[in-house]
Amino acid sequence: MTVTSSRILRVAGPLVEMACPASVAMHDLVLLGTVRLPGEVVAVRGDTATVQAYEYTGGLAPGHPAEPQGHPLWVRLGPGLLGGVFDGLLRPLSGAGDLLLTGGPGGAPDGRTWPYTPRVAEGTRVTAGDVLGEIGAAVPLRLLVPPGLSGTVSALAHAGEYAADAVLAAVDGHEVSMAQTWPVRRPRPVAGRLPAQMPLHTGQRAVDLLFPVARGSTVGVPGGFGTGKTMLLQQIAKWCDADVIVYVGCGERGNEMADVIEELAELSDPRTGGRLSERTVTIANTSNMPMMAREASVHTGATVAEYFRDMGLDVVVIADSTSRWAEALREFASRMGELPAEEGYPAGLASQLAAFYERAAAVRTLGGGTGSVTVLGAVSPPGGDRTEPVTAHTERFVRCLWSLDRDLAYARHYPAVSWTDSFSRDASALAAAHARTGDPDWANRRGRVARLLAEADRLADLVELVGITALPPRERISVLAGRLLREAVIQQSALSPADAYSAPEKTAALVAAALAVVDRCLELVDSGTTADAVEAVDFTPLLRAREDAGPAQTAPVTTARDTVLARLAEAAG
Repeated sequence: MTVTSSRILRVAGPLVEMACPASVAMHDLVLLGTVRLPGEVVAVRGDTATVQAYEYTGGLAPGHPAEPQGHPLWVRLGPGLLGGVFDGLLRPLSGAGDLLLTGGPGGAPDGRTWPYTPRVAEGTRVTAGDVLGEIGAAVPLRLLVPPGLSGTVSALAHAGEYAADAVLAAVDGHEVSMAQTWPVRRPRPVAGRLPAQMPLHTGQRAVDLLFPVARGSTVGVPGGFGTGKTMLLQQIAKWCDADVIVYVGCGERGNEMADVIEELAELSDPRTGGRLSERTVTIANTSNMPMMAREASVHTGATVAEYFRDMGLDVVVIADSTSRWAEALREFASRMGELPAEEGYPAGLASQLAAFYERAAAVRTLGGGTGSVTVLGAVSPPGGDRTEPVTAHTERFVRCLWSLDRDLAYARHYPAVSWTDSFSRDASALAAAHARTGDPDWANRRGRVARLLAEADRLADLVELVGITALPPRERISVLAGRLLREAVIQQSALSPADAYSAPEKTAALVAAALAVVDRCLELVDSGTTADAVEAVDFTPLLRAREDAGPAQTAPVTTARDTVLARLAEAAG
């Protein structure tokens, strides 16, 4: 498409008005001024178009050139994304110095090469999503026929090392390279959606046991300042069993993002033996970066995730935080003169949140394989107010909610996931998945732990009023059971090499051990042993088992359980 160059008429912060050529359409990309600042058309009124600039507009003035590009805001997708750190428009931040980059979005080729092996022959009939070849990287990647293209393979490159922009095949004369572009606001097509039935193991016991999430599902993580949202999401980025992690730092503090990047670079990947950063894409749009690029960053992250999903991979998108993204929407709506809705947010906030979480799914790809995108969105309600619009709307659209409790966080209980305010709508489907994979007792363990924790919480207020000794023996054991489950199972140490990650077998062993001890305590008080005698038993081996056992070890847990059971037997006389 040929687009006529234009000129700037007015500049008001990040909003720029330009003379509108007839060929300009909504959401088209525009390069502004002689430094070619990227922007996006957000309104067309007669012969004037309003452009949302994605960079600081200092120095722009009426009369400067405006160059419509004839296509929507897009990003460049390729194998070079893995291990990289990018801004909200997917431009690499390595070597950028202290100043933000200018120019168009998507990033330029960096000169690296990747091994390529063709998997079809010339003359083969292919359709969208079919595999043309394999690309060697930290994660096995594939060269796919782009969406909307089908025909006969008319040319094919030989096996070898190629740059990302090298043409590796041609389908009916249309060139196909490793790198491709895609509009960030348009979901990539799939053959169909699948039920989200396979668990995503995060390595965090409070989550995997009580509020599990399925691959292709959605999670909201609301919590006030200091409750540990960033720490929890960082741990999940490090330890979950997804193939690719897309970490979107949306409006967060720069030092926190620097910590994330540094830790990912140093952490070994237990699945590949390499560095975890090699299968991670980090999008850093920190609080000192352009506000309008923050609005695009979550869409950029979803687009990157869908690119890897189409190759048959399981991808996790971590958006920290969607509240900062919503604040960018509010500021932009105010500058556009839109009528404010609740707390000044735009009336379309709910639909925009829904559209973002809707991009999460387990799918059948165009090529017939399966892949998934799981979205975890942190929410930072001001003052911990769960009724504010972003939190309230997020709870409507997500399948799981991991609500972080301020009292737990201040008591140094990690993760501070509240077992009273959180939920998982995936639990019933995942119970069937665990049963199919040889753990039919998973749902029963989860239900017992949830009931014991709820009973202990119910009695906590009563204990504060009348004291523990005023309770009947069984209720005293219920209070003890809650403490054992909290300290021996639910609580975890993010800084411990042995306990930062808990494999499913270790989690199951810890739960089984704690429940066995609780059951024995109940049997003793029912048979006449005093509650004082049971409470006087030293439960330290059970409480320390999570630290004594390695991430996937169960033998130390069994030993600790047997030790405590023996001490209970001595207490019974």
